[in-house]
Amino acid sequence: MGKALIIGAGGVASVVVHKCCQNPEVFEEICIASRTVSKCEALKEKLQGGRTKIQTAQLDADDTEATAALIKKFGPDVVINVALPYQDLTIMDACLAAGVHYVDTANYEPKDVAKFEYKWQWAYREKFEKAGITAILGSGFDPGVSGVFCAYAQKHYFDEIHTIDILDANAGDHGYPFATNFNPEINIREVTAKGSFFENGKFIETEPLEIKKVYNFPQIGPKDIYLLHHEEMESLAVNIKGVRRIRFFMTFSQNYLTHLRVLQNVGMTSIEPVVYEGREIIPLQFLKALLPDPASLGPRTKGKTNIGCIFTGVKDGKKKTYYVYNVCDHEKCYKEVGSQAISYTTGVPAMIGAMMIMTGAWKKPGVYNVEEFDPDPFMDALNKFGLPFEESFSPELVD
Repeated sequence: MGKALIIGAGGVASVVVHKCCQNPEVFEEICIASRTVSKCEALKEKLQGGRTKIQTAQLDADDTEATAALIKKFGPDVVINVALPYQDLTIMDACLAAGVHYVDTANYEPKDVAKFEYKWQWAYREKFEKAGITAILGSGFDPGVSGVFCAYAQKHYFDEIHTIDILDANAGDHGYPFATNFNPEINIREVTAKGSFFENGKFIETEPLEIKKVYNFPQIGPKDIYLLHHEEMESLAVNIKGVRRIRFFMTFSQNYLTHLRVLQNVGMTSIEPVVYEGREIIPLQFLKALLPDPASLGPRTKGKTNIGCIFTGVKDGKKKTYYVYNVCDHEKCYKEVGSQAISYTTGVPAMIGAMMIMTGAWKKPGVYNVEEFDPDPFMDALNKFGLPFEESFSPELVD
């Protein structure tokens, strides 16, 4: 059907490449581009020989002109951005220059401010509309599938959705004293930031990890969950009409939190530059270099993830509750694509988002979040490509 340019060569990108190659009817040809071209070549060597043709390219995605030049040279139908969130805007600019559709998995955040929100990317709406191309923001799991779940609940089960709780549980064990399951720099910035939740038309800020609950997850059991700020709440507050409250919770072990607290106390999680032996460094970036690469966790991670959304609201004048979620097994993911479930649950929806554009199911000029489209073809694809969803109509609620 067409061609996709995949920017990035980390754990999530590896899953995207595998899944594109499993879907050759849509992805006839792909190009993997990254600053470290050897990683791209390793993926090509592993997967070439099938129906999907694979190219590679060296690319600094901070360079808009170079990125636009590569897009024009390869001629893809869509660019799948699984690089760093700092690079979202330069890649969007390159897509505009080349007239090509765009998909990412996480919203833009500036390097020097630990804050992520959609305002920077939403500012591109008119530009993409005038260019006649589509940008789909946040087509990972959360954000991504969490938004599709909300659209699905709204379409099929509710006349009014009043509350949404997004729950992200990772019960996997990688055996390291301390490691992050995705990019350490992004992960630690997210966890150490102030929390927030949406209630009655406004966002209420909390201290980092201030609000803790316990939830009994299907197939995983009871886990400590902590309220975080997360970007999909911002778009859902706009796109799920009439919603009164949205919260996002994630699990963390006490071991993880103890290590993180010590690192914070000694300044290793700071994004403020310091001078060391005459050279300016960012402590968090130095810490990232010391920690295990998330892409290396696959062969040693055991256990499952459970990510989903719990809704309360009204249908036909009666109160209704609904829980839709996915359970993903780390070891099964590694056996299939060579990565752990965190990368898998982000990479599969990234491929599906690109597929939605390429098949025309979600293609309209402008910049959109996933919940603004018909959820049904995306939900069908989740079942087909390895992230089947499960439902409960009498779930335990988060108090």
